[in-house]
Amino acid sequence: MNRALTTAMIGIGTAQAMKMPLTYVQTGKWDWSQVIQTGGMPSSHSSGVSALATYIAMKRGLSAIDFAVSSVFGAVVMYDAMGIRRAAGEIAVEVNDLDEQVERLAKHHPGIYHARRRKALKERLGHLPREVAGGALLGIAVGALSYFLEKK
Repeated sequence: MNRALTTAMIGIGTAQAMKMPLTYVQTGKWDWSQVIQTGGMPSSHSSGVSALATYIAMKRGLSAIDFAVSSVFGAVVMYDAMGIRRAAGEIAVEVNDLDEQVERLAKHHPGIYHARRRKALKERLGHLPREVAGGALLGIAVGALSYFLEKK
């Protein structure tokens, strides 16, 4: 068994599982789709890479090459979640809104034809900085717990 890989996967799974009760607290409704959704609190990407880096740091030390690799990989993943993926989600919001506006305009002007998209673009793709931070803190806890449980 690869303990580092298992630790990262547990970090991802724990973050995804936590999205459901956190959504319930916010909305008052159980949304089981949260378990497989992207975006939201906490970031499962951040949790997974942080769990991996934490476990490796505790197991091999901060000077280990695999800790350096996992840390750089983690930084790129978290930056991407807050940057490019979040921006793509914001663009999707605008495109979906524009599609609705053009449809309303076409209804008021019979000469204008507009075929509305069958399916709206997915808007929740990336993360807010607090969602990434929440995932990172969760991942650090999962990584440390995995290391200490292995020692027993």
